[in-house]
Amino acid sequence: MNHLPLHICTWLPEIPIASMDCALTCSASAKIALLTFKNFLVWLSKSGLYHVNWDGWSSIWLWKLSNIGEILGRQMRLGSPKLPNIWSSSWRSSSSRRNNRSLRTVALSTTAGFGSTMEGPAANTQNVNYIWPDKKRPRICIVGGGFGGLYTALRLESLAWPDDKKPQVVLIDQSERFVFKPLLYELLSGEVEAWEIAPQFSDLLANTDVRFFKDRVKCLYPCDHLGTNAPTAGTVQLESGLLIEYDWLVLAIGAEAKLDIVPGAADYALPFYTLEDAHRVDKKLRELERKNFGKDAAIRVAVVGCGYGGVELAATISERLQEKGIIQAINVEKTILSNAPAGNREAALKVLSSRKVQLVLGYFVRCITKGVESQTSDAESKTMDPAADHSESIILELQPAERGLQGQIIRADIVLWTIGSKPLLPELEPSDKPYDIPLNARGQAETDETLRVKGHPRIFAVGDSSTLRDKSGKLLPATAQVAFQQADFAGWNLWAAINDRPLLPFRYQNLGEMMTLGRYDAAVSPSFTDGLTLEGFVGHTARKMAYLIRLPTDQHRVKVGISWLLKSTVDSVATLQTMLAKAQSGS
Repeated sequence: MNHLPLHICTWLPEIPIASMDCALTCSASAKIALLTFKNFLVWLSKSGLYHVNWDGWSSIWLWKLSNIGEILGRQMRLGSPKLPNIWSSSWRSSSSRRNNRSLRTVALSTTAGFGSTMEGPAANTQNVNYIWPDKKRPRICIVGGGFGGLYTALRLESLAWPDDKKPQVVLIDQSERFVFKPLLYELLSGEVEAWEIAPQFSDLLANTDVRFFKDRVKCLYPCDHLGTNAPTAGTVQLESGLLIEYDWLVLAIGAEAKLDIVPGAADYALPFYTLEDAHRVDKKLRELERKNFGKDAAIRVAVVGCGYGGVELAATISERLQEKGIIQAINVEKTILSNAPAGNREAALKVLSSRKVQLVLGYFVRCITKGVESQTSDAESKTMDPAADHSESIILELQPAERGLQGQIIRADIVLWTIGSKPLLPELEPSDKPYDIPLNARGQAETDETLRVKGHPRIFAVGDSSTLRDKSGKLLPATAQVAFQQADFAGWNLWAAINDRPLLPFRYQNLGEMMTLGRYDAAVSPSFTDGLTLEGFVGHTARKMAYLIRLPTDQHRVKVGISWLLKSTVDSVATLQTMLAKAQSGS
């Protein structure tokens, strides 16, 4: 939050002078108390003992219930006239379960622009109630700004609504940027820039009515399962202390890398899951490249996992380092991309083989430790690069998944972790009879076919937060394609629920699978033609075009499309010049 309207010593009750008039209608005794307190503040300001900021914004109101609260509460119990709505609604919603907490209320400015980023209160402040601009229109709170959350918000914005039923939408995410994760690998190859695949929410939502909060969810207090006629379906509490009441809630908080399944992975392995992870990996690679510049030593990279993420990382980094790197990809299965189409698997094997990526198949990582030069065995030292500096290497102890194989020890300069993830669902409010959101073994919310959480008719879950099965009974993969389609259905079903229309069951349509294998190299297996796989430059172009179409907004699509077109033109001219130079030198 920006500056508060009043700055005085912390033991004084905080109340904006410009907003006192709304409270003077409570009772005569409360009016006398407030006027006395106002005069006291005036005296403090004139005497110079404390500075009081009288320029307070009328858009932000802050109350701290101390002595003033006790007086007003006493008058309410004695049957005095009701408080104004902005007081009474907050008092009613909070007093029942937070009697021992002081209350703060925040009202948004009536002139504040939509689509803007709202900063919550400081982390060390007490709870603050968010006041929705319109008390009559439906209130939708979306937790998480990934594919599921952002695209649900944009879908809601694109639908036609009756004037009195167009919902007010709040989007919450811990980051200020939306990340198009399938294109994170292109950051390592230098093919894209950060702004192209990670635009700010404030830019994406600038032309919408969606309000964005940069914050983390601390607790969830649903009450839609109680079967009562409560004025709200629940409350979301943020780590900053902001409380947001909602009529409809969308859980789309995604997942994070799971590094606690192997000892040492959290300390020595780098995940590749977020924009920050990509920057961290790129920074580490640059450091190793500078360190080994002009030396014969190769950069040793160990990639744990040979699913799509591991294979794409191994292909991208092997192309980047070329002969200056030794890439080893470790997988517990005997093959890579076990669930991928055969065409994608064959294309990946061909590329990895051409770039001399070592596949360590049939092994799982038992533990990861920091290497010490003195602990190197004689047998190991014979196979190691004598020019390499092993004093800071990372040791991976591998154990075979099947009998008949011996364990292995791998030394690496950097370890990249691509296996395992865990959803990040918020905790529910504890009570005498706790009501938990039903979760599966992975921590995903159990939903019905309309994407509503079972037992909670006002809560939808999409993306990594939900669990659904396809027609064959298999769990849907946690991919961007699934989140895209679920966001479309979630937005429509919210529209249907608000307008008393029947909800649609979600049906996943597999459109195919795509993967990058480096600059100007990719593999695409569309679902409409069996056995067809687009490889090389054709696959790369098809993949880039498909993701360009999937970018969040038209404005961002245009900017990124122009940027990619200019880069492609420059690269084509440079390639042509190189070919001409070689031809001239050969002649």
